[in-house]
Amino acid sequence: MDQEEHTFVTLYKYTKALSVALGHRDLLTRLHSERVRGLVEEIAIGCGLPKKDFDILKIAASFHDIGKIGIPDHILLKPSKLDDVEWEKMKEHSEIGEDIMAATEIEGSQQASLLIRHHHENFDGKGYPDGLSGENIPIGSRIISVADSYDAMAVARSYHVARTHLEIMSILHLETGVKHDPNLMRVFCKIIESSKFRTSK
Repeated sequence: MDQEEHTFVTLYKYTKALSVALGHRDLLTRLHSERVRGLVEEIAIGCGLPKKDFDILKIAASFHDIGKIGIPDHILLKPSKLDDVEWEKMKEHSEIGEDIMAATEIEGSQQASLLIRHHHENFDGKGYPDGLSGENIPIGSRIISVADSYDAMAVARSYHVARTHLEIMSILHLETGVKHDPNLMRVFCKIIESSKFRTSK
């Protein structure tokens, strides 16, 4: 096992408990995170991401929503649409997630924590928490954003119905250049059609 692989294995081993904790708090979010990780891996392979970056990205994708542990139940588990105040609180999950991952102080955790922090930045600069735009957003965060958006729309939750693949792709095309990186979307559009994470609807 080389040093890079050892770093990934160690980081994954010591953060696995976080996934278990998230599952006890909100099982649907944990299952979503697992699907996002799988889709992120496919996109990253399609992009030819270097192995070191690929391994850190897999960790970040697994725990991109870990910060939801810090969101109050009445918001996290609310069965209807969030109001403006609740939404502002929910948006804190990316920064909370950064803090949780960084606190492990394991090699690689700092890089993973930054990808978690920025996975809700938009390509046009209107995302959160820092309003980064374009290639100022880490590529790993941009990859997570695409996978996160697809899976969030593909699976029914208490506050929305599941959309069909064609509906999702139509929305993602409209968001290309606004929310999502156009270059990554080109890769995504190729891989999703044969992906096991493509919704069957």
